[in-house]
Amino acid sequence: MTRSPSSTIYFSSVKDTPIGEIWVACSERGLVAIEWDSQKDDLLDYLTRRLKSPVEEDPSRLTHTANQLREYLAGGRRQFTLKIDWSLMRPFQREALLATFAIPYGQTSTYGELATQIGRPNSARAVGRAEATNPMPLVIPCHRVLGADGKLRGYGGGLDVKKWLLKMEGAVLA
Repeated sequence: MTRSPSSTIYFSSVKDTPIGEIWVACSERGLVAIEWDSQKDDLLDYLTRRLKSPVEEDPSRLTHTANQLREYLAGGRRQFTLKIDWSLMRPFQREALLATFAIPYGQTSTYGELATQIGRPNSARAVGRAEATNPMPLVIPCHRVLGADGKLRGYGGGLDVKKWLLKMEGAVLA
């Protein structure tokens, strides 16, 4: 990770979405975190512990992010045009999540397919771990990743939310 410890992280919440209140955070380089089903204190703890940077609540810096998340969850946005701060991820996680980021709206992939795609065909479990620690779900669409049998597997936001997101996108599920 190449983050300077002095760069400020800005955060805000997106209220009234179909999946509840969403917390978002960004650096000067781009988006660093998206969480829901958690409290403000949980987000602050994560940001200060993980990023070791000053944290400041500033909704004005995240208006564009909030608008894109609302549009997506309302079915009106198929692709995000947000900057992502990839520097916070370890190399393997970045590699796996870049492949995940490329999965088109309404389509799915499996952990094994992603492992093969990044040139590590025996690393499906490691890809699963990278997905499980995805700091920016929705924007990096880990909900589009399924088990080898094409069935829903773990999702930090819960399997009901994963299923809802995939149905909203029109993905075909086994």
